[in-house]
Amino acid sequence: MYSSEELKNITGGGFSWGVFTAITAGITFIISVIDGYFRPLKCNK
Repeated sequence: MYSSEELKNITGGGFSWGVFTAITAGITFIISVIDGYFRPLKCNK
């Protein structure tokens, strides 16, 4: 079948923290824009 050296050299689709962070930031931004449009709050100065 496969030797142990061949099995050690297999690389798969690993988890990418950068992609996860970018997707999470994009979703948060879109939700914030929608929330700000439908529920605008005044700035207190």
